[in-house]
Amino acid sequence: MKKLLFILCTTTLFAFTSCAVGPNFTKPTVEVMDSYRTEYVPVDSLINLEWWTLFRDADLDTLVRAALKENKNLLVAAARIEEARAALGFTRADLYPKLDIQGAATRGDLTNGFKLNAVENNFFIAPVVGWEIDFWGKYRRAAEAARAEMLATQYGFHSVQLGLISEVVGAYFQLIDYKQRLDAAKKTLKLREESLDIIQKRFNQGIIAEIDLHQARIQREIAAGAIPVFQRAVARMEHALSILIGRMPRGFDVGEGPDLFTSPPYIPAGLPSQLLERRPDVAQAEALLHAQTARIGVAQAMRFPSISLTGLFGGASNELASLTSDGLGWSVTGGLFGPVFNFNKNVRRVDIEKARTQQALLQYENAVLQAFREVEDALVDVQTYRTQVEAKKREYEAAYRAAELARSRYDKGVTSYLEVLEAERSLFNVELQYSEVRQLYSNAYVRLYKALGGGW
Repeated sequence: MKKLLFILCTTTLFAFTSCAVGPNFTKPTVEVMDSYRTEYVPVDSLINLEWWTLFRDADLDTLVRAALKENKNLLVAAARIEEARAALGFTRADLYPKLDIQGAATRGDLTNGFKLNAVENNFFIAPVVGWEIDFWGKYRRAAEAARAEMLATQYGFHSVQLGLISEVVGAYFQLIDYKQRLDAAKKTLKLREESLDIIQKRFNQGIIAEIDLHQARIQREIAAGAIPVFQRAVARMEHALSILIGRMPRGFDVGEGPDLFTSPPYIPAGLPSQLLERRPDVAQAEALLHAQTARIGVAQAMRFPSISLTGLFGGASNELASLTSDGLGWSVTGGLFGPVFNFNKNVRRVDIEKARTQQALLQYENAVLQAFREVEDALVDVQTYRTQVEAKKREYEAAYRAAELARSRYDKGVTSYLEVLEAERSLFNVELQYSEVRQLYSNAYVRLYKALGGGW
């Protein structure tokens, strides 16, 4: 009979704790386009995990791997995952009974407000089992929210990781750009010093006018003034790159020259529907929406009575030596506690969580919209910068040839020095612009990979 009663009670408790109030989470439905507005590549390829290796640059690969190990923001994001995992265990503990121990020792002639005739000793010790039955699913919804938050922190870590890789690659290309422009300024300064030396000798011999000498000096100083500008830019970018890889500010030997920019990799955009699975920030927003939906159930469960069981099993005695020999006692207590009237405070608590859930849904939808916008922007950037690089390359080649012809015509006395000045000024500006637009083209691919959610 006792066994049957035990089974009946256990089954009843299981039935009581098998339901949970509040809405169950369902994945939001988002309408996506059939193809990107600027589709230009096959749609059946997957994103490469180590996408930065497609640039085929050993220095870049070393920097990215160092950042993934040492970057402080990434380590903080990893620590948040551990915090969320611990929070999940902390929350889930409320689902199960808890075991405590109570003990006391008293001596005196006063007990329960009554004066005794003699001084007495009282000793007490007992383990206490307490359990609040999760009848309405309050603790299960709380654990569900904690589990979703832990998943959100994992996606947040992937977002930081993806952003870090993109920052390192982008900073690396920016550093190369600045070093190339610095190299162009130094090369131009050297050429103009040589030209100034020739013009100075011609002026000393009375072959040319003084205006040509001063114009050559102006051009020499323009080139000299550009050098510290790019030296400053190089140093600051090196310092920024150092922080990204978790190191003290220092320099980087990435070389100088026109061949440092490798051809950007061939990157497939994939299907638009795949973007919702690739983007960690979208997945993070969905997980946060899940957590917030579960909190509605927690708030609703707080409107209903809570049922608790307390069991005590131990011993009490007037003498410490006979604490266990006098026999053990036990007690079982059931409690019911519930709100009756609190000016709709618990109702408003549910309304608050519902409003927060609506906010989380809108944030998720906005994350989706931003994701598609970033992909479309990156696709446009890749296409337009490719065209711009090709045009700037032809412009550079033409400017280089024009400068050669201008110097030759001036040496032969066919034209004035103004033609040489204009040709050299144009060549210097175009060379700087050519380096910059190549950097922008490479970084357009970086933004595309980031927008597609690649590399995590």
